[in-house]
Amino acid sequence: MTDSTQQIESYSAKLTRLQKAKKSLLCVGIDPEYDKLPKRFADDKDWLFKFCHVMIKSTMQYAVAYKFNFAFFEVMGSQGWETLQRLLEIVPKDCITIADAKRGDIGNSARQYAKAILEEMAFDAVTVNPYMGHDAVEPFLADPGKGVYCLCLTSNAGAKDLQYLLVDEQPLFKHVGALVQKWNAAKNCGIVVGATKPAHLKELRQQYPDMPFLIPGVGAQGGSLNQVLEIVNGSNALINASRSIIYASANDDFAQAAAHEAAMMQANMAKNF
Repeated sequence: MTDSTQQIESYSAKLTRLQKAKKSLLCVGIDPEYDKLPKRFADDKDWLFKFCHVMIKSTMQYAVAYKFNFAFFEVMGSQGWETLQRLLEIVPKDCITIADAKRGDIGNSARQYAKAILEEMAFDAVTVNPYMGHDAVEPFLADPGKGVYCLCLTSNAGAKDLQYLLVDEQPLFKHVGALVQKWNAAKNCGIVVGATKPAHLKELRQQYPDMPFLIPGVGAQGGSLNQVLEIVNGSNALINASRSIIYASANDDFAQAAAHEAAMMQANMAKNF
């Protein structure tokens, strides 16, 4: 009798398959802020869904993943949670859905977070904070078909407070990379590394070429797409762009502008396939 787990496509395998089919590494970050919306949504009570819906429809030809930042939905209370579920239903099957929730807790709390996001809401992947160690991440890794991205090296100024601290003469973020490599036995665990740290990104990618990478920071944060493409050299890495796409225009051409930005990025990425 064949073990049923052998029939499950790993997250890495699924991601690579979809990327090759679409010739894309593009992950569109859905970070909806009311103050940045086109004026047409000013008096619309359902602006959260309608704006995000347009962004998904405008870019789905070019994107292989969508990263939903939970903070921008949680702030809306029950409307935000309901909207997330509605949006998940319109994301095409050839795109990965990522819950950018940055959860990090232990024991039963971690199990409940994992069940809520990966089972009940049925996201394909989630971001987690590995600071509390393996038992905080383990519940998210139970299904090899679901992806888990551990924060490793981030783009914010405060990254230096902890991530660069030397432990056994190595910065802490390198220890995180090594731990995640061990946790990646089922090919469903990877790391988040900011595009604004290209030298360290290159070092980590060379050390862990088969690990899933989620790379934010291209576009509004100043990361170079071409530089990142040279570093990742192929699939199993997602390059995220949020504000540079969804806020490409505040005028009536906002949908076309978003599509144009996504198309330009995907065209550069297609050269790698």
